[in-house]
Amino acid sequence: MKVTNTITLADWELTESFARSSGPGGQNVNKVSTAVELRFEAERSPNLPASVKVRLKRIAGQKWTKEGAIVLFVQDTRSQARNRDIARERLAEMIKKATQVPKRRQATKPTYGSVKRRLEGKKVRGEVKRLRGKVEE
Repeated sequence: MKVTNTITLADWELTESFARSSGPGGQNVNKVSTAVELRFEAERSPNLPASVKVRLKRIAGQKWTKEGAIVLFVQDTRSQARNRDIARERLAEMIKKATQVPKRRQATKPTYGSVKRRLEGKKVRGEVKRLRGKVEE
């Protein structure tokens, strides 16, 4: 399965199993196993760089297992083939997202004027609240 120009997943890395779906389909749901569980062995994959694996683990969240695999369960449509395609598309999207290096945040300092304005606003607000108190004779 080709994900990007540099990343291609081998067949042994992907495992698909099928189960009965609880989604749309009427009586068909009770007869046909249309739900797809796609398992990708991300941790053992030689095609993913270490940095991509780290970002992929964060992106996958609960879909990442203790063994280092990503498990996607799809039961969106009545068709097994379509659910299979959706699962593969979702996996490819996750991997593409993980390949993008996040932009490093540049620490900035507030300007002198903005600090002055903020403190002045706080003084005004504090004065308004102070005037709401009891009136002393």
